[in-house]
Amino acid sequence: MAGVAEKEAAAPSGAVASSASPAIHTVELTKRFGSTVALAGLSMTVPRGEIFGFLGPNGAGKTTAVKLLLGLLAPTAGEAWVLGEPAGNLGTRRRIGYLPELFRYQSWLSAREVLAMHCELAPLPRPTWKEEIDRTLAIVGLAERGGDRVGTFSKGMQQRLGLGVALLGKPDLVFLDEPTSALDPVGRHDVRGIIRELAARGTAVFLNSHLLSEVEQVCDRVAVVDHGRVIAGGTMEELLTGSAVRFRVTGLSADSHKSLESFGPMDVEGEQITFTKLTADRVPELVSEMVKLGGRVYEVVPRHQTLEDRFLQLLNEE
Repeated sequence: MAGVAEKEAAAPSGAVASSASPAIHTVELTKRFGSTVALAGLSMTVPRGEIFGFLGPNGAGKTTAVKLLLGLLAPTAGEAWVLGEPAGNLGTRRRIGYLPELFRYQSWLSAREVLAMHCELAPLPRPTWKEEIDRTLAIVGLAERGGDRVGTFSKGMQQRLGLGVALLGKPDLVFLDEPTSALDPVGRHDVRGIIRELAARGTAVFLNSHLLSEVEQVCDRVAVVDHGRVIAGGTMEELLTGSAVRFRVTGLSADSHKSLESFGPMDVEGEQITFTKLTADRVPELVSEMVKLGGRVYEVVPRHQTLEDRFLQLLNEE
């Protein structure tokens, strides 16, 4: 499966970091909290300069995986390398940017003061701070608001500032957890552009988002996790191999819907019935069956399978 490394492909312990090493490489990475398995044997590889989407429902193990890769948690079993070094290596952590889903900056600080504080924490050489802060504010669209207090910022502007913090020091790897959740369409468009520019300069982007349409537009590859393990992975082309067909039909009962299950997975929303694995040659047969069951078919709309379609399909199969 693309994007999921086989165990024998793992780098040996103590591998020397280099630009040729993957941004992230894990082998059977596992984390248990007592009797609860939060992550069950995660194996994957993320190359340098790739935009990688990490998807899954709440409780699937995504946050645990990120904390393990950042060195904020120790694994129960398995191994992980980040930028060619074991996860948690202090020198490596200085080359990583991180935007958590939930963050808050002191309301009385200005945007520049927030960035200066993180320059010191990084730590970046003090003579570079002004240039680095100016560059970052420009990238995230806050150049004119650098002197304003965070307490005057909208939620979307605070999200931009959080992204700016993650970009300080030109990191080699950036973890972004829901980076566009508070943004309007213009803001989401801008963030997509920033993410693509990061990848173009060789930075790997590890993107965790519930906005699957955003992931579909920007990611090179994705991995879908559920119950602590990867259930599917690959490029968009590899994942979205099927096509869906939506029908608008009236007059069908719940028993009739069950009779149609032989045509494949379907999603029923009122008069709309979407079949996610229906080939074109079976459409006439399905329409005929609907009519036999007392249905009146008003519309048949074929459409390309979206990432959301595929995501829900994978979870249903699980």
